[in-house]
Amino acid sequence: MRQLKLGAFFYPTGHHVAAWRHPEAQADAGINLSHYVEVAQLAERGKFDLFFLADHLSAWPGSIEAQSRMARAEYLEPLTLLSAVATLTRNIGLVATATTTYNEPFHIARKYASLDHISGGRAAWNLVTSSIENEAANFGFDVHLAHAKRYERAREFAQVVTGLWDSWDDDAFLRDKTSGLYFNPDGLHVLNHKGPHFSVKGPLNVARSPQGRPVIVQAGSSGDGKLLAAETAEIVFTAHLTRGDAQAFYADVKDQVVRAGRSPDDVKIMPGLFPVIGRSAAEAEEKYDELQSLVHPDVGLALLASMLGGADLSGYPLDGPLPDLPATNNLKSRADLLIAAARRENLTIRQLYLRNAGGRGHYTVIGTPSQIADAMEDWFVNHAADGFNVMPPVLPGDLRDFVDLVVPELQRRGLFRTEYTGRTLRENLGLKRPANQFASVVKEGHHA
Repeated sequence: MRQLKLGAFFYPTGHHVAAWRHPEAQADAGINLSHYVEVAQLAERGKFDLFFLADHLSAWPGSIEAQSRMARAEYLEPLTLLSAVATLTRNIGLVATATTTYNEPFHIARKYASLDHISGGRAAWNLVTSSIENEAANFGFDVHLAHAKRYERAREFAQVVTGLWDSWDDDAFLRDKTSGLYFNPDGLHVLNHKGPHFSVKGPLNVARSPQGRPVIVQAGSSGDGKLLAAETAEIVFTAHLTRGDAQAFYADVKDQVVRAGRSPDDVKIMPGLFPVIGRSAAEAEEKYDELQSLVHPDVGLALLASMLGGADLSGYPLDGPLPDLPATNNLKSRADLLIAAARRENLTIRQLYLRNAGGRGHYTVIGTPSQIADAMEDWFVNHAADGFNVMPPVLPGDLRDFVDLVVPELQRRGLFRTEYTGRTLRENLGLKRPANQFASVVKEGHHA
């Protein structure tokens, strides 16, 4: 029977932009290892498939005044962090973001293969192209590459990384003390990649990892993003406000996956879900209103401007309509989503930034555990989602409520597992372990 996949999407203090101000929030969460471990273990207690860390290579955009009121200025480098979390968890998948725009393929291949070994087969790479313009200035550039060029580079980047992950056969390392043979030369595959963006010889200096390759996640929802996902991704994170939009995206990506020569079951589509849980509907609304009251206007406006691709909203009245905005080179799909919502519902700038403060364009459900489960079941059975990337408003408390109140309801309905079925992330997601793409290649001449 088909069952939901669940990810715990982790922003240190919680997903609501004002979460750090909540009395129950861990204000120093961004640099607090014990907090990360507590949240990962909570998600594992709830049998979640994965624990996901987003990442950026810059401070959050916006004025210093706005930044000074947000808990977005400090967070640990995710692969370093997940290596620590791996030692204190057993089953949950560990997903970290790394951009193809300001990294090199060999770095990424080595780090994620290492995490897969350290965790016993639970690593996944969230492959993104950089979307925050500030990142360019940290790497010697004034602006990003154009959107299409970023995706062209990303496509070749993924090709190089997967090639490096297949540098060795599964049984290449003999470590035979008697014969003195450490590895079988026939089990080595040198990549020798030369392309428009990269020249990488290889091999990777890490043995083939427990999953064969770490799972690849993709989060772009633009046309370029969907094409890259269809070719490379095994999980797709996405954002939708309505079931209809989610169904259209789901059908489109699955169709593109088939056209790319893959099975639709090879890719799990997991929209973001921002759940505000109360023991009654009124309690849930009160919790949401309390968080909304903590949003400072400077923060709400700065976050909205960032989600709109760096739009300049200064000079426009907060209680007036969203102005017409030029096309953006950053966060294209998210900007389109928010603009469409503003036009559809005639939202003012203030109303839009308050709407954005929690779910940031993701599906928001406010209600009882049963109502949250109803909404998830509706999207799942109607082919709008294979699962959800759950975005608790405040951590750790709101994830604890989801694990203790919503997960049992999903299990009662037969929609979610009661125990892990495997030890690796691939096994728990129902994804096959990939064969080495070079294993059948017959080498000629010297092995090098």
